[in-house]
Amino acid sequence: MVWNGDKTDVHWLKWLNDKPWTTLWIDGNHENFDLLKTYPEEDWNGGRVQFIRDNIIHLVRGSVFDIEGRKIFAFGGAESHDKEYRKEGRSWWAAEMPDAEEMEYGRQRLAEHDWKVDIVLSHSLPQHIQEHILRHEDYGRNALTSYFDEVDSRLDFRMWFSGHYHRSMRYDNRHFLIYNTIIKLTDTGFERVYPQSDMVKSDAERMPDRFCAEL
Repeated sequence: MVWNGDKTDVHWLKWLNDKPWTTLWIDGNHENFDLLKTYPEEDWNGGRVQFIRDNIIHLVRGSVFDIEGRKIFAFGGAESHDKEYRKEGRSWWAAEMPDAEEMEYGRQRLAEHDWKVDIVLSHSLPQHIQEHILRHEDYGRNALTSYFDEVDSRLDFRMWFSGHYHRSMRYDNRHFLIYNTIIKLTDTGFERVYPQSDMVKSDAERMPDRFCAEL
């Protein structure tokens, strides 16, 4: 919905903005980063954001937010493995990959919180998890997945959610892949609210109906 800046964008942004909730989102790899960077950054709930609309808020890479009693580390970005089929500046942007300054910003923000948060939101996974899950797929090591290896080893956290890999599953008791699944955070972890366990017999079966996070 931040893609062409045209009437289609306006239509869907209005549609989402009018919903009875606030949409917070991190960037992935297929974003128009030239358009996204035209939105000014500002402080919000302890971190940096861009207001796309009043109720549609982009979470800037490397920020730590205080939201409803939880500390959330947000770090978007991912490397496209279909770049050869896309055109730079029209359907692919090099800014999909964070630079060293953004990674250092994330380290500094985490240090301010003594390297302890409740939740991590990312698009990519740490490299060692990516390799284990996707050993037969075309997802190679890059600077961001290596950075997440560092974060994963240093950070004290309860749950890490990522969305890059088009599947919904639990990797272990702290790392979860989200794609076609909606979960609701609870005081102790989360519960899956869509799809219900009897509706889908594929990846969704691998996402627990309820989960209690490690403290």
